[in-house]
Amino acid sequence: MSDDIRNASLTAAGDDPIEEQDELFEHYSITADRGQSPIRLDKFLTIHMERCSRNRIQTAADAGNILVNGTPAKSSYKVKPGDRIALVMPYPKREIEILPENIPLEIPYEDDDLLLVNKPAGLVVHPGHGNYSGTLVNALTYHLQNLPLFQEGDMRAGLVHRIDKDTSGLLVVAKNERAHARLAKQFFDHTITRRYVALVWGNFDQDEGTITGNIGRSPKDRQKMWVFEDGSDGKHAVTHYRVLKRYGYVTLVECRLETGRTHQIRVHMQWQGHPLFGDARYGGDRILKGTTFNKYKQFVENCFALLPRQALHARSLGFVHPTTGQEIRFESELPDDFRTVLAKWDAYTAANRAATEEE
Repeated sequence: MSDDIRNASLTAAGDDPIEEQDELFEHYSITADRGQSPIRLDKFLTIHMERCSRNRIQTAADAGNILVNGTPAKSSYKVKPGDRIALVMPYPKREIEILPENIPLEIPYEDDDLLLVNKPAGLVVHPGHGNYSGTLVNALTYHLQNLPLFQEGDMRAGLVHRIDKDTSGLLVVAKNERAHARLAKQFFDHTITRRYVALVWGNFDQDEGTITGNIGRSPKDRQKMWVFEDGSDGKHAVTHYRVLKRYGYVTLVECRLETGRTHQIRVHMQWQGHPLFGDARYGGDRILKGTTFNKYKQFVENCFALLPRQALHARSLGFVHPTTGQEIRFESELPDDFRTVLAKWDAYTAANRAATEEE
């Protein structure tokens, strides 16, 4: 591979214990040598990119995902000396055996190009560190075993984004190479609409706001992500939030992702002093707000037992259909564990309000 190739991809998800990486694509930038003789673009890229077939490169070109000097180019374009080539496409195949597993999936929508999965909390999206079976990809490999995309043992077959193990909610999965490339481009361009619901510690001064801060791996703990306030490191990240309901000690918020960084909502909220309720990794699994009464402590502990994970649900997903070009949007109701805890907070705050009025 040429020294001119710069791979600016995200770290391969699953290679370490950080579960969530929302944008599963790679961005390659290649500059043709000064002595480069004319050659078809697809052949040039096949030569320079490891484990990437000519067919996949042609599919990326058809989707407008290959730029030459800033302009979309066809596979037949003849590469010239000094051409700057940028490519966006899903991750290449990894050397790992994917076994089909008959794991039940909730699929609220499906057509010839894609399907939506309503992922339960606890289900890992694809095989990786410590999770080599029982994942969403193992389930998809079984349920879609008649499709070429799911017959080659690709550990990220069909995936263009991801939510981490203990987050519930919607994921879109591509069923063919063309849909895969076009959806990946939308994620790369940040044109996908993603809204999450989160229960966080503390109250907010404003009903809505925006959190902007570069996110990267924590310099102190490789298991965590970190916000670099001065922008010296990490990747640009923007989260918009809106208060849905105030409970005093905790708040229910809707978060809209403008970017899709690892643990973005979790780390942005923690940075602002509002860790997600129950989020062990970012300090939300202990009582951070409230009274010192034993009754309150027992109430919160009961809530943690009912929702033994971070209170985060991917509720809404909107994008342009890769074939029809129509804008489509899907919604997912909160799962039972989340709704049960909200009901308990509703009852708790109502009881406190009634007691205060009686006084």
